[in-house]
Amino acid sequence: MDGLTPEQATKIISMLMDHARAGETADLLEYLDHGLDVDTRDAEGNTALMLAAYHGRAETVRALIGRGADVDLRNNRDQSPIAGALFKGENEIVVALRDAGADLDAGTPSARAAAEMFGRSDLLG
Repeated sequence: MDGLTPEQATKIISMLMDHARAGETADLLEYLDHGLDVDTRDAEGNTALMLAAYHGRAETVRALIGRGADVDLRNNRDQSPIAGALFKGENEIVVALRDAGADLDAGTPSARAAAEMFGRSDLLG
């Protein structure tokens, strides 16, 4: 984020992530329209896609996938968006991420392991 102080960049990233958590898709996309990278990460390594998936924001997840978000970026704890969605029981999001090509074996635990743990292996196709 050229031209911004570290404090300003941190604040913008925080606002982006808040929009992702809340499912405020239009507001989030406005940041991307102004040049913010769709795969921007917060201090914990989370992307907007990760947070939207974890918080059950299907519309936001689909919009981010449509904007080219990397469905396999894991956070600093090696968690993937699809495993987070499985953990939270967000079936619609799991299917969207799977259909977008999410790696079912990436991360700790992997989506495949999480699906087995929660009896949702049928979602992985």
